[in-house]
Amino acid sequence: MNESSSWWKTGAPLGVAFAAGGAALVWAAMWYAPTERTMGDVQRIFYMHVPAAMNGALAFLVAAVAGIGYLVRRSERWDRVGRTAVELGTLWATIVLVTGPIWARSAWGAWWTWEPRLTTTLIAWLIFLGAILVRRIAGDPEQAARLASVIAIIGALDLPIVYKSVDWWRGNHPIVFGKGGGGLAPEMRTAFLVGALAVTLTHVVLFRLRYRLAQAEDRIVAAERLADEREGLR
Repeated sequence: MNESSSWWKTGAPLGVAFAAGGAALVWAAMWYAPTERTMGDVQRIFYMHVPAAMNGALAFLVAAVAGIGYLVRRSERWDRVGRTAVELGTLWATIVLVTGPIWARSAWGAWWTWEPRLTTTLIAWLIFLGAILVRRIAGDPEQAARLASVIAIIGALDLPIVYKSVDWWRGNHPIVFGKGGGGLAPEMRTAFLVGALAVTLTHVVLFRLRYRLAQAEDRIVAAERLADEREGLR
């Protein structure tokens, strides 16, 4: 094995991408992007808040697809993908639910208003948190995987509701893209694209690391099960 191949397998390239992406996000949000005239500097949360929401939704969709795959095939690989995606989606949703109220406090004068998009996002977060908790409390790993898969599929059904909630219930959540959105100035659009790329790179890095950890966890469980079986035969 040559040195370049060994360097790649250590995950170092992803680590470099992770560091570069983080630096690019900070630079784009804090220095490159202009200050928004109405909301001021608090609007800079946008460059982290929206990419986190996008990656959270992506992770939850992947978890739902993996859940279907596991229920159909009973494959450990599908289960590992689902386990990884649920945890990452919950992480990104947590960031959304933390940064959102900080922004809301400045824009609306309150940390939380039960605005439709905030509320439906909270519901999605609770559903996928339930998928994580099921794995912690269920005694049978296979039963835990089945239940977590079903919960992930149910949780994904909330995502279109989150997306359309502002339209359906006339919420006052800001709309930047799509119908009714005001769009972005060119510098803000560039900063947003940099932020989206940086957060997505972070997502890729974390997914790879968590999936490898899931593989190690499965090997440990298999080894413990084999040891118990051998002990029972004595």
